[in-house]
Amino acid sequence: MQNHILIIEDDKDIREGIRILLEGEGFTVTEAENGMDGLNKLTSDISLVILDIMMPGISGLKTCEEIRKTSYVPILFLTAKSRESDKLVGFMAGGDDYLVKPFSHTELFARIKALLRRCQVYDRPSQMDISDPENWLESHQIRIHKSRNIVFHHDLEMKLTEIEYRLLLLLMSYPTKTFSLPNLYESVWKEPFLSISSNTVMVHMRNLRKKIEDDPQQPQIIKTVWGKGYRLG
Repeated sequence: MQNHILIIEDDKDIREGIRILLEGEGFTVTEAENGMDGLNKLTSDISLVILDIMMPGISGLKTCEEIRKTSYVPILFLTAKSRESDKLVGFMAGGDDYLVKPFSHTELFARIKALLRRCQVYDRPSQMDISDPENWLESHQIRIHKSRNIVFHHDLEMKLTEIEYRLLLLLMSYPTKTFSLPNLYESVWKEPFLSISSNTVMVHMRNLRKKIEDDPQQPQIIKTVWGKGYRLG
């Protein structure tokens, strides 16, 4: 199945340049010139969204928040800002990755392929019967499928992003292990741990706790082990 990418970017030259590059690589591309246009063009067959942060009208961050109300499609932010705090705001809004302008074509393709690969590996239909208990892990009133992004908490299905699902799956797969931040990052993101990576992990963990903890301020499912990292409660 051909991957369909939605580009939401107000700069026509940048938008068309990315479209030409992606179509040359075999992607199907839809363009949107602003956030509202992008929200209207977001359909269930979109595989990935490339989203500019700085746009007139509805900003990229607000657009991301609106997308996350109905979809967990991978979102790659484009930003002219390289400060760590700006990147963290993007992650908190629901973004999966970021790319600082100006960027090379090689780096753009690398980010896109990494996001699509992660999503396809963990979200494709499993050949195993999902009703088979052997395909599930269960703890703390949470049931999580081992190969598909299907999670239940108190028998209610949870909508987790791909990163949140992989973090939870890793912790539940090794319930007695304390994971350091470098260990979590390199296991889930499949990339070398860098200086910004600690905050990246913490922001996604905070978002995950908001969804699965009864009281995110006093988490009982995912515990913080001060000075060491995280473990299952």
